[in-house]
Amino acid sequence: MNIKYRTFIGKTFVKIISVFLLTGCIVFLGLYLHSHYFAWDIRLFLKKLGLYDSFIQNKTLLICLFVCAILFIFFVIIIIHFSHLLSQIDIAIEQLFTGNVEKIKLSKDLIEMESKLNYIYADMQKKTLAAKESEQRKNDLVVYLAHDLKTPLASVIGYLNLLNDQPDIPTTLRAKYVGITLERAQRLEDLINEFFEITRFNLQHIELNKSTINISMMLRQLIEEFYPMLEEKQLTITDQIASNLLYYGDGNKLARVFDNLLRNAINYCYPHSTITICAKQEDMNLILTFTNQGDMIPQHKLSVIFEQFYRVDSSRSSKTGGSGLGLAITKEIIRLHQGTIEAFSDEKETKFICTLPIPTKKEEK
Repeated sequence: MNIKYRTFIGKTFVKIISVFLLTGCIVFLGLYLHSHYFAWDIRLFLKKLGLYDSFIQNKTLLICLFVCAILFIFFVIIIIHFSHLLSQIDIAIEQLFTGNVEKIKLSKDLIEMESKLNYIYADMQKKTLAAKESEQRKNDLVVYLAHDLKTPLASVIGYLNLLNDQPDIPTTLRAKYVGITLERAQRLEDLINEFFEITRFNLQHIELNKSTINISMMLRQLIEEFYPMLEEKQLTITDQIASNLLYYGDGNKLARVFDNLLRNAINYCYPHSTITICAKQEDMNLILTFTNQGDMIPQHKLSVIFEQFYRVDSSRSSKTGGSGLGLAITKEIIRLHQGTIEAFSDEKETKFICTLPIPTKKEEK
């Protein structure tokens, strides 16, 4: 039992004992005064009423009835007192769930209960606000994505109609239109995948299928896959990846983590700049760092950058606009591997640091 509630029960028990003792003292004092000071007057009064003989015969019974009456009155007072306390608690709980109060206030006897209920109320208010903000971000995201779907779709239809209506269009111009159409179709596919991503992330629990993987090889393969995107923005990658870094984890999920971080670095990196990928082992941890040169992320945004549906780029440009799930999923996968991920940003660069503890042989089994 909580110490605060034990204290409350203890105080209540002391009050009950105190009232019992006080009642006993009052009864004893009454009997003492009766037998030493008022005895003659009471006898004379009872004789005049013709009740003296009955009183003498039933003296013990009458005294017991008197004591029982005092105890009954005391019991009623205690019940009323507890009913009042329970009524306060009932009203406070109702206020707690309806939210029709700024702060719950109870009597001094329930000061510990008041403190606990106010803590619960503040926590509920905080979670409710966070849920509303998350739901609003999700609703805004769906609206934005639906709007974004129209742009590439209209472009694809427009260029296809142009190619269909003008069969004699020059080869070079046709190739240009086909290239634009393909680019818009790929963007449309990305947006549709984001819709599925939202559904999967909300309804599907992420499970790990672990095996021994070569992190060094995985990162270098990933760099090769992003070569076209790097060429498009004329970016270079500095490889500071240690050789033969082995790790026991879910290869597919970790590949997704590194894909998200590298894609994020490319999207928000200055053109003609350098991205640095560092991977090394320190003690019993793998430390992976993704650094890019881009606009500084404000400190207040760094604290919420890993939340669902949160996007640093609130303008939602068509090139960098994403679902805001990439970093949230990344953090969840890292957490499931018992690791951590942090973001740092200043005027020169933005850095994401992943720390993955290396499992022991027993943990691997």
